Amino acid sequence: MSSFQKIGVVGAGTMGSGIAQKIAQSNIAVVLVDREQKFVDQGLNNIKTLLQEGVAKKIFTTEKMQQVLNNITGTTDLNALKDADLVIEAVFEDKSVKTNLFKNLDLICHPKTILTSNTSSFGISELAGATQRPDRFAGLHYFYHPAKNRLLEIIPGQKTSSETLERMVDFANRTGKTGIVVKDSAGFVVNRFFVPWLNESVRVLEEGMADIPTIDEAAKRVWQIGMGPFLLMNVTGIPIAYHSAGTLGEKFGSFYRPAHKLKEEFESKQQWNLEGAVDELRIEAVQNRLLGVVFLVVGQLVDEGVGRIEDIDLGAKVGLRWSLGPFELMNKIGIEKSLNLVKIISQKYGLKIPRILEEQRQKKSPWQFKRVELSIKDAIATITINRPEALNALNEEVVRQLAETFTQAEQDKNVQAIVLTGKGKAFVAGADIGFFVKNIENKSIDKIVEFTKAGQELLLRIDQSPKLVIAVIDGLALGGGAELALAADVRLMTERGAIGFPETGIGIYPGLAGTQRLPRLIGAALAKYLIFTGDIINAQQAQAIGLAEYVPAGEVSEKIRLKVQGLRFQPGADQFQAGKVKGEKTSLMPAYEKIKNLFENNNNISDWLSGQAMETTDPSLARISKKVLSKAPQSLKLANQLIDEGLKTTLEAGIELELAHLPEIFSTRDAYEGLTSILQRRKPVFEGR
Repeated sequence: MSSFQKIGVVGAGTMGSGIAQKIAQSNIAVVLVDREQKFVDQGLNNIKTLLQEGVAKKIFTTEKMQQVLNNITGTTDLNALKDADLVIEAVFEDKSVKTNLFKNLDLICHPKTILTSNTSSFGISELAGATQRPDRFAGLHYFYHPAKNRLLEIIPGQKTSSETLERMVDFANRTGKTGIVVKDSAGFVVNRFFVPWLNESVRVLEEGMADIPTIDEAAKRVWQIGMGPFLLMNVTGIPIAYHSAGTLGEKFGSFYRPAHKLKEEFESKQQWNLEGAVDELRIEAVQNRLLGVVFLVVGQLVDEGVGRIEDIDLGAKVGLRWSLGPFELMNKIGIEKSLNLVKIISQKYGLKIPRILEEQRQKKSPWQFKRVELSIKDAIATITINRPEALNALNEEVVRQLAETFTQAEQDKNVQAIVLTGKGKAFVAGADIGFFVKNIENKSIDKIVEFTKAGQELLLRIDQSPKLVIAVIDGLALGGGAELALAADVRLMTERGAIGFPETGIGIYPGLAGTQRLPRLIGAALAKYLIFTGDIINAQQAQAIGLAEYVPAGEVSEKIRLKVQGLRFQPGADQFQAGKVKGEKTSLMPAYEKIKNLFENNNNISDWLSGQAMETTDPSLARISKKVLSKAPQSLKLANQLIDEGLKTTLEAGIELELAHLPEIFSTRDAYEGLTSILQRRKPVFEGR
């Protein structure tokens, strides 16, 4: 699969310029095109303004801002896109304009160029018909603001090839988007239920069921969002809601058509009046009405094959920032009650109850979500942890599904290598902190031990697998995620990758064999440095200490192929054992040699464990010493003990040592303090007990 070197974006408005910015932030060259230079200039200025805001908020450095701007070229000449790998159309929603544009692009662009549309109104297959390359045509539906919102709906047309679809999924990953593949249907997934949610809010108002402040408050409480439907319409534009409802109404009938009052507000060119007091007595009725509408529509989406329950929920949580997706909400409320709410809506509007909802009620069980996915191609099994809204954090269900999926991949005789990866901006950003806190409060530390033991057993299976296991760290790998990566034979880190062991800063220690595998991989001194400080290092730093191999994001697929090829053809070696080599030691850079010497000195370790700062005139070493002393004392002592004792025995025995000390560490006041500080977003205060 070839990488993306040059992307074209046609349309320099808010969406187009935002799309261009996001791509450029991924270090890909972008050509931003519009019909007049003034529009191009305005788009470039929008990008610069947003980047400057990012610098002011310390999201970007000035150097990063300049790098992004250098990746973008503005022009009015479509011919500049002739050698683009991908072109994204982001012009206004006029079918004839889009059709004519694609006819021109089809003539101008190289035959291998993939053409895509950001349309929210028109069918992808229909637009693809304007070209001679429907197999290399797809939809890429971005959400406002595309430089910030991580969701990307990927829509294959009827003739989109599997290779094109695969490349679009890869493109989403490469540009830091959470991509969901959905069927080519009006509204796709998210707008299909989001627009009726807005529209029904207006109907509730025009029926006199509740006023605007009450409706907004009711919605905010259920979905735990900052803005209710009316404030959202004021912010994003009432015309967008009106036209979107009109488009859906034309396709799916009267239930979807704009409410009369929405039409009136649109024609008045005024915003909704949000003033007034909340009527608590009407809150529940409003909530039930809106929930019934959402549940009915998402049921239709599944019945029609437009989206899976996991992708629908993901779209709601990532794209709309709802705290729970519709199917998770049904589980919370109860399937029986949820179906009753749907029945009320179906009777009101003369609609059929979705088959999938009736079937789930008959099962008398909550919805089950697939959090770990498996795909197999060319003897390579790719296991993807799919919980991006929680940074792929490990919980009991994820560990269980990961174990089942790994077994399935490992037992497949055609699979020669297994790739571990995570969806979204994280590989795995640790374990579920809420699980730990809940069980400490319930005095159920045995459940924490049980969960950790299951994780240790899984990681040991991965470590000892006869098949080559590759962890692709294309985002955050923290705590349990870093430990999962350590169990792999090969760790590939991209420029977006970051790895760290923050446990001692939250009152615990790495419990999934982090105190055992890390020192065996990079030595005790550097392992203590990473665990004692919690420093998060990038790919180049990880490579410098032998922890991982740096690979540019666009070259990961090729690197994996070469690893497997080396495995397959290495002469005189068992095909499944060749290449099973842990991180190779390299001569250390001076900075890391200095750190290694620092942590090899037992006097320094003794001072830190007794709460004393080391004496040094070296600012970098003073920073490290200060950072170590900010960690939980009991965590440092146990981590140090586990590293030292573990190296004197086998890996398996070292893992048992880790497990044996878990009740001790999770019973400390510092563990509870550190873990709750994460949930409360504050700095912990450790007492050493």
